[in-house]
Amino acid sequence: MKNILLFGAGKSATSLIDYLLANAPRQKWHITVVDNDLMLIKSKIGKSYYATPTAIDIKDPSTRQLLIQEADLVISLLPPVLHIIIAKDCLHYSKNLLTASYIDPEIRKLQKDIQKAGLLFMYEMGLDPGIDHMSAMKLIHSIEKKGGQIFAFKSYCGGLVSPESNDNPWQYKISWNSRNIVLAGVSGATYKEKGKVKEVVYQQLFDQSKTVQVPGLGKLAYYPNRDSLNYIDAYSLRNIPTFMRATLRYPDFCEGWNALVKLGLTDDSKKQHTDNLPFFKWAAQHVKVDKQLSNEENIAQFLGVSSKSKLIRQLKYLGILNGDMINLGEQTNAGILQHVLDTRLKMEPTDKDMIVMLHEIEFERRNMATKLHSYMIVQGEDNLRTAMAKTVGLPLGIMAKLVLSGSLQLTGLHIPVMPEVYNPVLRELEEYDIRFEESFE
Repeated sequence: MKNILLFGAGKSATSLIDYLLANAPRQKWHITVVDNDLMLIKSKIGKSYYATPTAIDIKDPSTRQLLIQEADLVISLLPPVLHIIIAKDCLHYSKNLLTASYIDPEIRKLQKDIQKAGLLFMYEMGLDPGIDHMSAMKLIHSIEKKGGQIFAFKSYCGGLVSPESNDNPWQYKISWNSRNIVLAGVSGATYKEKGKVKEVVYQQLFDQSKTVQVPGLGKLAYYPNRDSLNYIDAYSLRNIPTFMRATLRYPDFCEGWNALVKLGLTDDSKKQHTDNLPFFKWAAQHVKVDKQLSNEENIAQFLGVSSKSKLIRQLKYLGILNGDMINLGEQTNAGILQHVLDTRLKMEPTDKDMIVMLHEIEFERRNMATKLHSYMIVQGEDNLRTAMAKTVGLPLGIMAKLVLSGSLQLTGLHIPVMPEVYNPVLRELEEYDIRFEESFE
């Protein structure tokens, strides 16, 4: 029996655990699920014979390393900052590692050692990054195989609230790690457009009115995602004039989030005492408050909008324009905002989320310019088995099966851009209604 060791039982782990347990009898697997919250693990695995719940302090090396030594494969869905300690243990004890997180500079330092050890560390094996890489590379390879020359590539992805659950002025609900949402875009973005490198600073990132049309949904707003240029080589598109990866949101969200950035409420650099600190005083920390004006009027004046505007309604909905006390001890602005989002934008039990992904590829073949649109829409079932959990977890589960079955002969540090990975994974994802529709112009 093969032992799969899974670190992390949070929001994104639900569908992965379901998949591993469903395949365990036939594949002869046993799954050890590790988290610091025992009740959370038990809620995910139920009373399955094929799973063991294990609550530990992840930072305690003795217990963690003992578990890794006993594993045949390790999967990590921990916060990104903790991946490196898992990776180093996996390298030391010669264990293959799968994760949905981005490759970072720290794991890059281990690249030669991973290859020398004959191990497979597959990173970015989730949704975005993950399904975006696999679906894009399948399209790119297909176009190039037919003699097409690509001159523009744009890829968009977003975790959104499903239309039937879209009932607040933000048009957004939390379906994954809220800290990642609060800190999204803090390093700005870099991409390439018509041969020129474009750089967008954080303060201007959400101040965009750029939209794309998605069949069945209409217009969605987008903002560039991190450093797109990191993926030009990975996609073998070195000389391409236009290359961008972007995040999708409903337009109202981008407008509201831009206001939070202007107010300084996403800053994570310094802590402050929040006990007996009113929400409005926190929200207006950079505002010259006129006591003759209402809270709404002061904020509206600072943002340059009407006190009756949709933007002010959004901020009021979060409860940050009132005199209630925060009382969260020492927190950064980002920490306070994360608490606000978890409270005010949480998914209710019957709420559904939605994943939208869109690729736009412009290419020329036989002197004919063509634009390919390829899109995917995935609906969640409820606030537990979300579209986010499904699209992050299933690729990892399928990859685990490929590795443990011995059908994949691949070593080194990788992201999933090769046919021997994306073909079987995308094929099996279609069995779970995760598929793309294509159209051409």
